[in-house]
Amino acid sequence: MANFKGHALPGSFFLLVGIWWSLKYSFRYLNQKGKSRKRNFYQKIEIIEAGIRLFFSIVGIFAEQFTPDGDGPKLHLYNDQDWIKLMNWQHTTMYLMYGFSAVMDILSYLIPVIPLGLDRLVMTLSIITEGILFYYHVHNRPPLDQHIHLFLLYPLFGGAISTFLEVFLRDNIVLELFRTSLIITHGSWFWQIGFVLYPPFGGPTWDETSHSNIMFITMCFCWHYMASMVIVAINFSLTYGLISRMKRSQQGEENIGIQKLPSSYNSQQALLHDTEED
Repeated sequence: MANFKGHALPGSFFLLVGIWWSLKYSFRYLNQKGKSRKRNFYQKIEIIEAGIRLFFSIVGIFAEQFTPDGDGPKLHLYNDQDWIKLMNWQHTTMYLMYGFSAVMDILSYLIPVIPLGLDRLVMTLSIITEGILFYYHVHNRPPLDQHIHLFLLYPLFGGAISTFLEVFLRDNIVLELFRTSLIITHGSWFWQIGFVLYPPFGGPTWDETSHSNIMFITMCFCWHYMASMVIVAINFSLTYGLISRMKRSQQGEENIGIQKLPSSYNSQQALLHDTEED
């Protein structure tokens, strides 16, 4: 959708997934992810997450095809004269490919015969697909419109490389958190595009030919990525603090149990000693 809502919706989806990933990967890494007794728990979490991502994709497809204002293509691609709402169809294609990635994640955990790493490969292809779509999305548009949209390619390019490396380097926390920071930037930048090109509160429109605006947007993108790194660092720190507190609590309970054991044991010994004297 060529409006603020059309950019805020995918931006919200990417932000939610990115923030969740920053918590999930941090918790799994800090909470001894290699223990076999925890594998079933993490598999259930992965399946639920993939189901939510699939739901996001379906919502996005319906939002693009059947917009509330009735201006969507309604699954019609071509009429007797021309193509119908290709911008909506490009967004639909993006959601569809991410939906395939979510389905592959679910199948990878439900069907053991599927090779390990295939889910990450499909996710890589989904990211590349979005990059191809957006690269040709803004031709013949004003300079600022082209500039702000092409910044989406940077997190997509980095995300595609890091996700592809995860095909071979599974559960690598550095790659996972790097991908997480990029998807958070990706989501926040969708919101930035909406605010710049389609001011939601009736504010003044931006001069899309101003070089100063282009310079500011370039600087603004750097701020977005720095903010995403701060979010990942904060969530990692909060997770570390929570897990450390849980471990101290468990150790305290174990120590109390150990301290109680000798006193109980001594009472039993004294009772047996008295019985023998009688």
